Amino acid sequence: MLEQQRTIKKEVSLSGVGLHTGTSCTMKFKPAEENFGIKFIRTDLAEQIEIPAIVDYVVDISRGTTLGIGDVKVHTVEHVLAAIVGLQIDNIIIELDGIEPPIGDGSAMPYVEKLLDAGFVQQEAHKDYLIIDRTVMHHNEEEQVDIVALPLDNYRITAMVDYQNPALGSQHSGMFDLEKEFIDEFASARTFCFLSEVEALADANLIKGGNLDNAVVIVDHEIDEERLSDLQSKIGLNEKMTVSENGFLNGKSLRFKNEPVRHKVLDMIGDLALIGAPIKAQILAARPGHKANVEFAKKVRKLYQQKQLVKKYQHVKKEGIVFDTNAIKKILPHRYPFLLVDKITHLELDKKVVGVKSVTVNEPFFQGHFPDQPVMPGVLIIEAMAQTGGVLMLNSVPDPETKLVMFMGIDKAKFRRPVLPGDQLIFEVDLISKKSKVIKMKGKAFVDNNLVAEAEFMAAVVDKENKKD
Repeated sequence: MLEQQRTIKKEVSLSGVGLHTGTSCTMKFKPAEENFGIKFIRTDLAEQIEIPAIVDYVVDISRGTTLGIGDVKVHTVEHVLAAIVGLQIDNIIIELDGIEPPIGDGSAMPYVEKLLDAGFVQQEAHKDYLIIDRTVMHHNEEEQVDIVALPLDNYRITAMVDYQNPALGSQHSGMFDLEKEFIDEFASARTFCFLSEVEALADANLIKGGNLDNAVVIVDHEIDEERLSDLQSKIGLNEKMTVSENGFLNGKSLRFKNEPVRHKVLDMIGDLALIGAPIKAQILAARPGHKANVEFAKKVRKLYQQKQLVKKYQHVKKEGIVFDTNAIKKILPHRYPFLLVDKITHLELDKKVVGVKSVTVNEPFFQGHFPDQPVMPGVLIIEAMAQTGGVLMLNSVPDPETKLVMFMGIDKAKFRRPVLPGDQLIFEVDLISKKSKVIKMKGKAFVDNNLVAEAEFMAAVVDKENKKD
């Protein structure tokens, strides 16, 4: 896999109609600077808003992947993104004068050909690979979908589907070398659907740009000529629709024996581009689809964001430590004698954090609480929990170094046993809810695996005051 970032040499464009909206669109690919990423821009609107190809901006996954900010949307981006990732392009501007990219032949090949024509420029900056170092899983019992990412120093995707249809049956495919296999083995795999889906989509006023040249239609039930003719009128096809013996409308043949599952791999490559970074991992998927792909991408992006934050604050890697004291002092504003967390040993952004406080006899509060029988004040145990929980807010606001976390409320506080000099407190803090700049958490404190205190608390993020001399 390439180590340097790259963009394209020159601007290229292509025109056509969108699959679902049927609207005309000219799409331009333009070079972009280092660390720009992949961004879509609607040039047909008065305000040309950049929409990053990030899973946070996904607004619809019903029949494709749609990105949007407010009322500005770009539909069906997965094939475009697959072409960009398949050619290992990191930085690119995608301008559209319509709401949906041209569908072409229903594969990623039209975009690949244009990008190959544009050529590539190697940039100075290194690629920021997300290296998967632990198993990441997505499971949907109801839809029988499983997607797993496993550690691997490369990028591989293996997919399996089972459509319980004689024309397809069970299929599987795998891409083991992006550079060697993507163009020849996956880029030309076309989108497909079942006849029953076409009928439902037509009734929903979708696939306005669909035809038998940009999708493979699999016949999954009997249909007479009258109903076929009615469907043809709804879609607006000039070509007469017929059912062929091979199980496809109008006798269309597959480009690969397992073209449908290859297209599922193609869709996954495009949807996983929304993680926002090239990845090194083995991806295994059973019955994937856009909904599952996006949910999985959200999980992996959380891991990417967490690794970025750790890299930002923890400059020296230490076994069993996410953030040491020096890193915590960059994150939290507290200082002696009120910094009550020594290290963070576990972090799952927007989910859970584990912190450690070693209590020594030298703690300043023991001088008055109590001189002859030192006991750590319960309110400081709660404060230490809250400081640990403050790390969970790292990705809630930009520039957390400029913020303060302020208590808004404490509830259900209980103290089970005293904390004494020589004890080591382990704080486990779970996120309950997060709304704007207000976060609610539940914390527990343990000594030697025994619960010593617990509480729920609400906190707000406020700006630090910039005091001038």
